[in-house]
Amino acid sequence: MDVVMPQLGETVAEGIVTKWYKKVGDSVKADETLFDVETDKVSTEIPAPASGVVAEILVQEGVTAKVGARLAVIEETAAASAQPTSSIQAAGATAAPQASTAVRISRPVSVASGERLSPVVRRLIAEHRLNPGDIRGTGHDGRITREDVTGFLESRASAAGRAGVVRTRPPSRYDVPGQTRKPLNSVRKRTGEHMLRSWTTAPHVLQAVEVDFHRVEQARQAAGGAWKAREGFTLTYLPFIARAVSIALVKFPLLNASLDGDDLVLHSRINIGIAVDLNFEGLVVPVVKDVPGKSLPQIAREINDLAQRARNNRLKPDDMTEGTYTLSNSGVFGTLITAPIINQPQVAILSTDGVRKKPVVIEGPQGDSITIRPVGVLAQTFDHRAIDGAYSAAFLHEVKTLLETRDWTQALSA
Repeated sequence: MDVVMPQLGETVAEGIVTKWYKKVGDSVKADETLFDVETDKVSTEIPAPASGVVAEILVQEGVTAKVGARLAVIEETAAASAQPTSSIQAAGATAAPQASTAVRISRPVSVASGERLSPVVRRLIAEHRLNPGDIRGTGHDGRITREDVTGFLESRASAAGRAGVVRTRPPSRYDVPGQTRKPLNSVRKRTGEHMLRSWTTAPHVLQAVEVDFHRVEQARQAAGGAWKAREGFTLTYLPFIARAVSIALVKFPLLNASLDGDDLVLHSRINIGIAVDLNFEGLVVPVVKDVPGKSLPQIAREINDLAQRARNNRLKPDDMTEGTYTLSNSGVFGTLITAPIINQPQVAILSTDGVRKKPVVIEGPQGDSITIRPVGVLAQTFDHRAIDGAYSAAFLHEVKTLLETRDWTQALSA
């Protein structure tokens, strides 16, 4: 059975094999971790699609391969041949035929000194102005791996500190006493590339509304400690917002869409991506699928599950695909208003900011009164190529109305 590079995001075309957990000749069980993949969106462990013996490893560590490309071959055991395969095989089933994908692997190239360098290693060597002949390769057939380069850099820095060796990097205006340099990791770099591409492609427009979360807070208080004791996590505002957004998107389908050239593609499913921070080392956007068809408790459980697995490198390939709208949640840090960058090729993204107690004017039959309510801001960035401000404003008003008027206590008990 072929092991292929999975689709780890709708806009992801390739991934880097960063680690193999098995070598040729090793036995492996279905769904046992086989290798690690790193893309601009996620770094994750990939399970084996079937039980058997690793017969071939076609793509070595540190090498970039296109989605659908053959990475390894597993010879299935007789007992395993009748078993169902995992989601990795399903992900590869839609890829192009082997003959066309195998040749698309980014293979190492020869350099003047005779070493064979993968694209990742070549980039690191170029960035740090290194001579590959100075680096001892520990990979297959003596190839230089990414770990070899980073280890060389660390040892060189240590030696330079002891012996006062002059750095080879060109002088910078930031080279002053007390400064520390921290290289951007690959997730941070690729996230930056994706955000820059979005910012320079789409005309971003920000709109925001203030929301009274009184009814949502009533539901959260009613759930109280019983919810956490039963479910194992705290009930936040985010599931309520995701539920309200999914209902509003049914009424405003132009926001549940993607731009494809001169066409606006309206999606039949409403799949909401949840931006998850990876301990300040980047972010990923796993997706809750078919949100309108799920109850509020189901949505809360899925968001918590995806966030926990994202932070523990346990996301599956399917978790990162088919998003149609995105929520960015900075509210946990008490932010006032955030202007998020659109997650291309989607046309809008909503920021959920901090909720705090504020005086609110309440209109009643006896006139106006002032009371204290939990209030927060929802800010939507939209692509002006796809919609206009009035459409976005109407959508935000719908979300606000749903959050302020629905019986969320009843919804939580569904």
